[in-house]
Amino acid sequence: MGRLRRSRAHHARRDVHRAARTRARARDIDQIQLEDLDPERRAELEAQPLDHELPGLGQHYCVECAKYYETDDALKSHWRSKVHKRRCKQLKEKPYTIEEAELAGGLGREQRKPRQKNNYDLNNDFRDV
Repeated sequence: MGRLRRSRAHHARRDVHRAARTRARARDIDQIQLEDLDPERRAELEAQPLDHELPGLGQHYCVECAKYYETDDALKSHWRSKVHKRRCKQLKEKPYTIEEAELAGGLGREQRKPRQKNNYDLNNDFRDV
């Protein structure tokens, strides 16, 4: 019979990875759509002053993905990547409104369309036809 392995041997490593995954969250799609894609705000983000704490001194910023890059070449290669193109496609979709979210959650009343009447529905009598 072979040796029995201890279950959940990598428990500590998995929990550290999960914690790190939620620690550095990027901006959500609705935040980018409502704030960053405004033309004035976009121009402000693309021409930022020098900041020594940001990657690339804060000069290479992708507005759609809300990320800083070290060099201009890294930013240009990011623009050609699938990740950037996927994010741009998501940003083109119309954002949900609060009313749509409440309806999806079961709050509020649905707007029902009135039923159209057919010849058969007038009297519920099929003898006249």
